[in-house]
Amino acid sequence: MDRAIAFASRTIGGVPLLLALPSTGDAPHPMVLWFHGFGVDKEVHRKELEQLARAGFLAVGVDAAGHGARRLPDLDARQAAPHEEALRTMIGLAAQTADEVPSIVRALADEGLADAERVGIVGVSMGGYVVYRAVLVEPSIRAAVAILGSPEWPEGDSPHRHLDGFRHPALLSITAERDKNVPPAAARELHRRLAALDPEPVHSYVELAGAVHLMSEQHWTQAMVETLRWLKRHLRLTS
Repeated sequence: MDRAIAFASRTIGGVPLLLALPSTGDAPHPMVLWFHGFGVDKEVHRKELEQLARAGFLAVGVDAAGHGARRLPDLDARQAAPHEEALRTMIGLAAQTADEVPSIVRALADEGLADAERVGIVGVSMGGYVVYRAVLVEPSIRAAVAILGSPEWPEGDSPHRHLDGFRHPALLSITAERDKNVPPAAARELHRRLAALDPEPVHSYVELAGAVHLMSEQHWTQAMVETLRWLKRHLRLTS
């Protein structure tokens, strides 16, 4: 019978975390930071954190800026605002969240829990936006998976303008063909440019045929299979 995965709540630098600890292997562990979507929190991804922990990763769910234990009092109203206004709010919070990644990585590595040489990051929807910025600000990230996110931001310092910053980490982008919330074109174009830049790029783009933003269980299962395969491969985890 499989051993239960132990969860632990932590706060690092004011950032609330939910750690899922691997039941096998000694620390430091390869680590994967997981970022949720707009308006929810780290708790909605306990199942995914458990999957990662069972695969041998230290899985770290992160409450994004303005969410979860540090939720903005008017977040619901901001989310319900007209699209362009809500998008500005989301991107601002995603950028703030991404800028917190280096301190989280350093703290968990200094504590001996995380292997600083094997750091991964995954984000869904708003979390995908976080991923595209985080790989530009945290050089220790070896593997990144952006699910239903966009590297092209309508204002501010858009990640897609920093193409060289995407050449080092192994980046997997997973989009939904029929996504009206976050159309796949921007992520697809980023990977086209990366492929043109590097003859043998360590990047991959997966567009789920027929999928929408709030994807079906079947499409989500496919996305998780791709995510786990990518993380295991590029963080040198063979189990």
